[in-house]
Amino acid sequence: MSAEKKLKELGIQPGPVTPPVANYVNAVRAGNLLYLAGKGPGAGVSGVVGKDLTAEQAYGHARTVGLNLMAVMKHELGSLDRVKRIVKVLGMVNAVPGFGDQPKVINGCSDLFVEVFGERGKHARSAVGMGSLPNNIPVEIEVIVEIEARAERSRGGAAPAKKPAKAAKKKRR
Repeated sequence: MSAEKKLKELGIQPGPVTPPVANYVNAVRAGNLLYLAGKGPGAGVSGVVGKDLTAEQAYGHARTVGLNLMAVMKHELGSLDRVKRIVKVLGMVNAVPGFGDQPKVINGCSDLFVEVFGERGKHARSAVGMGSLPNNIPVEIEVIVEIEARAERSRGGAAPAKKPAKAAKKKRR
């Protein structure tokens, strides 16, 4: 099923794309890979997991971050249906020392990706704890996405003409 149709079926709407908070861009495309800058859950969300927030609350914030990242994907690609595969997720959790449930927190984003993209949403992942994150956000996640190439169309819908092959030159001695 298309990711766009799946979002509608689930009643999920990615939010607006938020601008970068410093000197960087939201995404960089290199070949068939789209590298997304780290995103947080949005304005007004802050706290340290294990002190101010539970792992369950942070899971919900990680899911929100996943929606924010999908908004960037859609903005950059025009459609989430161009996502060939979620390749890698790096999830950072602002947590108290000794907190060990980072994977459970980042599952908020991972579960969303699998829910929306199916098998294409399964990815390699790192989930790590941090002593702090910018603006005291509880979760920051960055993603690498493989994208489908757009079909190249020639004028009139016909296949592009091939260039004539150069005749092999015979060397004379």
